[in-house]
Amino acid sequence: MLNRVILIGRLTKDPELRYTPSGVAVTQFTLAVDRPFTGQGGEREADFIPVVTWRQLAETCANYLRKGRLTAVEGRIQVRNYENNEGKRVYVTEVIADNVRFLESNRETSGGGGTREESSFSGGSSSSSNSSGGNRGNNNYSRNNNQDPFSDEGKPIDISDDDLPF
Repeated sequence: MLNRVILIGRLTKDPELRYTPSGVAVTQFTLAVDRPFTGQGGEREADFIPVVTWRQLAETCANYLRKGRLTAVEGRIQVRNYENNEGKRVYVTEVIADNVRFLESNRETSGGGGTREESSFSGGSSSSSNSSGGNRGNNNYSRNNNQDPFSDEGKPIDISDDDLPF
């Protein structure tokens, strides 16, 4: 069985960071994802999908994501239910994210134009097969060396045959 979802959309508002009574960080935000077709009026429709992140990933999202920012989310769909104050059963469907990619820099969303930046952050889970067992947060480039690894602009790269995996 498989429960996996990948979404790309824009945040509808800034993420909300909270902490559980035991001190675990949890962030909630909503992603607006365009549908691949237009409605009857010729307008593009969107789905508004609630996303939840936990622990270090939650804190990272709260610190760096902002309303309108283009973001990719990878995770699983979860349906939970509870009884509200009126005694009615309420069902909630949400994406529990374990990987979030920031698809544009802060400068682009503020209208500054800047260079494109893609950062990826992951959160570990108790069922993770990762030997570190915890947060696998990373960035697609070295934090100590902000140089673009693809800055050769199409020039040939000198790689020996011993370095190739095939």
